[in-house]
Amino acid sequence: MTAAISLEYRQTDFPLAQVFRIARGAKTEAKVVEVSLIQDGKVGRAESVPYNRYQETIESVANQLDYVQNRLASGVDIDLILAAMSPGSAKNAIDCAFWDLKAKLAGKSVAQLLALTEPASCITAQTLSIDTPEAMAKAAAALEHPPLIKVKLDNQDIAEKMQAIYKASPNSQFIVDANEGWSMSQLVDNAQVLADCNVVLIEQPLPTGEDVELINVKLPVALCADESCHTRKDLDYLAARYQAVNIKLDKTGGLTEAVALAQEAQALGLDIMVGCMVGSSLAMAPAYLLASKAKYVDLDGPVLVAKDREYGFNIDRGLMSALDHRLWGGASANY
Repeated sequence: MTAAISLEYRQTDFPLAQVFRIARGAKTEAKVVEVSLIQDGKVGRAESVPYNRYQETIESVANQLDYVQNRLASGVDIDLILAAMSPGSAKNAIDCAFWDLKAKLAGKSVAQLLALTEPASCITAQTLSIDTPEAMAKAAAALEHPPLIKVKLDNQDIAEKMQAIYKASPNSQFIVDANEGWSMSQLVDNAQVLADCNVVLIEQPLPTGEDVELINVKLPVALCADESCHTRKDLDYLAARYQAVNIKLDKTGGLTEAVALAQEAQALGLDIMVGCMVGSSLAMAPAYLLASKAKYVDLDGPVLVAKDREYGFNIDRGLMSALDHRLWGGASANY
């Protein structure tokens, strides 16, 4: 007889290598939740990052996990529990831990179970947080000309900052992330300057809801939905306003919905960006399986934290190493 699945969780704090600033504020540590699902001596693990922008806290996620813990203990099937949960970081942690557990029980990798191509390596963007033009240019130069740099920008000195960064790393391509911080006029006024600075994508320039203005707007740089894109239900709205969507597992509620979202987005002609909240390699691992479907990968969390987990990803000038199944997603022994 198969044993029941039990759930354990804990909060873990990862100090960051340096202060991380975006349009909404700054942070010095990543507060994450680690979930373990245990069955028949095997342990599936995953990490999620509760995010205030989506009305989530460590405490609210813990409350959801307590409820799931009790439901599992009373014999409710985990598939039924997941189906009833709303998208978010609690569901993400459970869904991804369940995939890790299923892989270990089956003696296969998660990529095999989902019929996904697991990349041997990929290029990930490396992120510059908001600072002065001079400081951002210096930070760009320190990256030693990687293929792709993601630039966090608020609505101050947009062109000046980007021109300084481009001068410091002229052979790189750039993704600019406004985190909902711009107006329509700031987007239109700066689009050509950004295009001239090798910017290939502008992420979520307008606040969610206000991006209704983007319908059929023609700009020299492609636009990517982030905060406006959570699950497949958002795609009809987004398809006429954006050219790409940023898929993050803490928004989709796990890998299951993320894979479905990627497939439907591609069918609509949208490019895929796979992104992350700021966390450790354990949070990046499930998302890494989407890299083969993505035009842009932004999974540089391991270089943003001061000390990553054991068996984590290595990122060298933008080249991200293969997933180590001792961390997540394979049939190796439990760690």
